[in-house]
Amino acid sequence: MKKEVKKVVLAYSGGLDTSIILKWLQEEYKAEVITFTADLGQGEEVEPARQKALDNGIKPENIFILDIQEEFVKDYVFPMFRANAIYEGEYLLGTSIARPLIAKKQIEIAKKMGADAVSHGATGKGNDQVRFELGYLGLNPDITVIAPWREWDLNSREKLLAYAREHGIEISQKHVDENGNPKVSPYSMDANLLHISYEGLHLENPMNEPEEDMWLWTNSPEKAPDQAEYITIGYKNGDPISINGEEMSPATLLRTLNEYGNKHGIGRIDIVENRYVGMKARGCYETPGGTIMLKAHRAIESICLDREEAHLKDEMMPRYAKLIYNGFWFSPEREMLQAAIDTTQKYVQGNVRLKLYKGNVEVVGRESDMSLYSEEHSTFEEDEVYNQKDAEGFIRLNALRRIIAGKKRG
Repeated sequence: MKKEVKKVVLAYSGGLDTSIILKWLQEEYKAEVITFTADLGQGEEVEPARQKALDNGIKPENIFILDIQEEFVKDYVFPMFRANAIYEGEYLLGTSIARPLIAKKQIEIAKKMGADAVSHGATGKGNDQVRFELGYLGLNPDITVIAPWREWDLNSREKLLAYAREHGIEISQKHVDENGNPKVSPYSMDANLLHISYEGLHLENPMNEPEEDMWLWTNSPEKAPDQAEYITIGYKNGDPISINGEEMSPATLLRTLNEYGNKHGIGRIDIVENRYVGMKARGCYETPGGTIMLKAHRAIESICLDREEAHLKDEMMPRYAKLIYNGFWFSPEREMLQAAIDTTQKYVQGNVRLKLYKGNVEVVGRESDMSLYSEEHSTFEEDEVYNQKDAEGFIRLNALRRIIAGKKRG
C-alpha cells in the first residue's frame, strides 16, 4: 500500500526516465512534484530541464536548478582526495561522491517547500539507490522515500516508451529509431566535474574491449601529443590551490586539470567492481583531473607527513573509500575518519611538478617549506649528522626476539 504524500522533491535531469518518473508520481501518488536539477559540471546544459518541467505541468516556483559545482569540489571532492581514496585499488569514486550532495540538496529543498517525500531515478540493482537513500534518511529520518524502479512494472524500454507516448511525454530521437521503435543506448552514463562513467550492454561482457568512440572526455594515449607537458600544482592544508602559480577556485582548478588530462589521454580505467548490493559490475571511467590530483597529493604528502602518520593514514583509506562507495558519507564513522585525515593535512603544503605524457602522470619534483625530507641525513656522501654505528644497536634490538627464538628452537 502506497503511503500518502502531498509534496515530493524529485532529482530531475530532464531526460526521458526522470520525465516519466515525474508524470508517474503525479499519476500514482497524486502528489505535487518539485523538481531539483543539479549542475555538477556534467558538461550538459541543465537549463532545458526547466522548460521540460514546465511542459509537464510543474509550477515555476517548484522548479529548482542549482549550480553546485564549487560546493561539490570544495566540500566533497577535496576532502575525499585528502584521504587518497580509491575503491578496490582503482576506482576514484566519481559517481559515489556526488550522490550525498544531491541528497543533501533534495532534503534542504523539501524542508524549504514543506515536502514530505523525496524521489530518485536509481534502479533496484545498483549502488545509487543506497547512496541516495542513506543520505536522505541520515539527514531527515522522517522523510518518505519513493523509488519508482522498485515499485512500477515499467521494466523494459518498450514499456517506458509506451508510457511516455500515452502521457504525451516528449521522446527524443536518441531513444527511438527512424520507425519509432525503441533504440537502446549502448551505455548507461553518469557525469560530473570529477568523472564520467560508462556501463551496460557492450560492456556487460568483461572480455569486450571498450570501443574507442565510447570515450568522450579523453584523447586516446596513441593520439595524445607527442610532446610532454609539465605543470606545477600548489597545495595548502592538503588541498590544491593553484596551477603553475595561478590560484583558482576549487571547481576551476579541477576543470583546468581535466583539460590537461583530456589533452594527454590521462584517466581512463576499465574495472570490474563489487557493488554494495552483492553483484559484480563492469564499468569504464574517465577521471582525468582526479588522476592527476591523486598523484600530486601523494607526492606532496611524501615529504610533509611523518612516516607512521602516513602509514596509518594509508591503512585507514580502504575503509574510508568503502564508506563513500557504499553511501555512508553522512555517517559518524566517516566523519570520525575525516577528522583524523584532516588533522594530518595541517602541514601538507608546497608545490608538485608533474610531467604529462600519453596517458601517464609522472612526479618529477616536489618542494615544501614544511618538508621533513633532510638531504643532510639522506645523502650517500659524507655527513656530520648521522652516526652509522648507531644502526648496529637498532638492528640487534629489533632482532632480539628472533635471536632468542633461534637459540631456543634451533
